[in-house]
Amino acid sequence: MIEVGGVGFHVNTTPALALSMREGHEASVHTTLVVREDSLTLFGFATRDELDVFDLLIGVTGVGPKSALGVLSVLSPGQIAEAVQRDDDAVFRKVSGIGPKTAKLITVSLAGKLIAPVSSTPHAPVVVGGAADSVLAALTGLGWSERVAAEAVDETIAAASDIEAASVPTLLRLTLARLGPAQQTGRTR
Repeated sequence: MIEVGGVGFHVNTTPALALSMREGHEASVHTTLVVREDSLTLFGFATRDELDVFDLLIGVTGVGPKSALGVLSVLSPGQIAEAVQRDDDAVFRKVSGIGPKTAKLITVSLAGKLIAPVSSTPHAPVVVGGAADSVLAALTGLGWSERVAAEAVDETIAAASDIEAASVPTLLRLTLARLGPAQQTGRTR
């Protein structure tokens, strides 16, 4: 629930965004209203890129708002763009509720609509949909750039035990400690 001007709105978000928010604190969320015959549903995202990709995903035949949110819960907009550019539908099949036909349809439908980010340092997520992706999404939701957050998560995973790296709360805490107050200049508001 997000309160705006004294009115509470139920906003469907990715787990990473929900984990990054705290009750009673201010939050900035990019939202879209999905209108159906029997419902009005709000979906919220940490970045404008996530919202834009969500809008593209729900435009694909067979992908509804909940499936699109599921894709964004597992993959960042950059990872989605890279998968579409490589015509790699296997990435989408790992998302709960997305079958082989829908996964292929996503890559075909979004071809040419997304541009994969060019990175000077190669960044490959450790586990798609794992703790690393959740922590990365939480950090970008808190305002760190994706590049800074990804580097910090990678460094933290390299130094952490397997148990620490598999736990979202522990990995988030360790990564925030690594980023520390000195790195907050990389944050955007």
